[in-house]
Amino acid sequence: MTGLVTGEEIRAAAARLDGIIVATPLVPFTGVAPRLLIKPESLQPTGSFKLRGAYTAISALRAEVRQRGVVTHSSGNHAQAVAYAAALLGIPATVVVPDNAPEVKVGPARRAGARVVTCQPTLAARIAATEELIGRHGYTLIPPFDHRAVIAGQGTIGLEIAAQCPGVDLVVVPVGGGGLISGIAAAIRDACPGARVIGVEPELAADARDSFRRGERVAWPASATQRTIADALRVEQVGSLPLQHMLSLVDDIVTVTEYEIRAAVRRTARQARLVAEPGGAVAIAACLSGRDLPTARAPVAVLSGGNVDPAVFAEILTH
Repeated sequence: MTGLVTGEEIRAAAARLDGIIVATPLVPFTGVAPRLLIKPESLQPTGSFKLRGAYTAISALRAEVRQRGVVTHSSGNHAQAVAYAAALLGIPATVVVPDNAPEVKVGPARRAGARVVTCQPTLAARIAATEELIGRHGYTLIPPFDHRAVIAGQGTIGLEIAAQCPGVDLVVVPVGGGGLISGIAAAIRDACPGARVIGVEPELAADARDSFRRGERVAWPASATQRTIADALRVEQVGSLPLQHMLSLVDDIVTVTEYEIRAAVRRTARQARLVAEPGGAVAIAACLSGRDLPTARAPVAVLSGGNVDPAVFAEILTH
């Protein structure tokens, strides 16, 4: 199948996910004008939105393919989601993660029964290790973002937003590899054609912004993206299919500073009573700063994950 992910594919993913994921609520962010609603994917069983795409993709595999097992590469959240989904379905899973991935993300994958393989913290190293495992064992790859079923699963967030807030006119979404914003944009354009979708990433890892501006995939070196505290968004290059969605369905990609990310984590805990990891908080950071966002009556910011290292979280809250 070619072209953009359709509303029909996203609705089919929602049916697969029924009873598996949490239909997360919209939580008011107090003390902010205009009203801001948070979509807290940190409340998912694995602590991030990634379970939606992982389960959608794995559950669609044929029985004979499942038996061989699945493999993925991830900065952490997708690895945890694949491990959890595979365990639910009784499928062997192997996850490749960078050697600096937070234990708060890697530990749960290991405890879910997945084999954990570490590599250097670059996208190239992750892909190379994954390809070697596929060649050796015949595993099926469940990509973290560049995959139709994964994008369709993430798009179920957009379906929920449209149903929960029919008047939504702005949806603000974190961007790493681009699967999350691709799915949400496809769902929002299908259900709420007048709403705008804006992506947000750290200014220290702004490959998606550059790709969006140039109309082609732009890669940042790992040495640059590793500087941001937002470990979930240290992807060096957006996926090919996600970029197609962004160029067709997304209104803009903006960036936020490290200071703004930290402030958003802190204020989200105090004012929305929600735990956000730094990468999960970038959309909230953009809304709180008002950075390059259009005026909106009913904005929704996606909090994409809450798997933050306790020491990092404590440091942010107290400084």
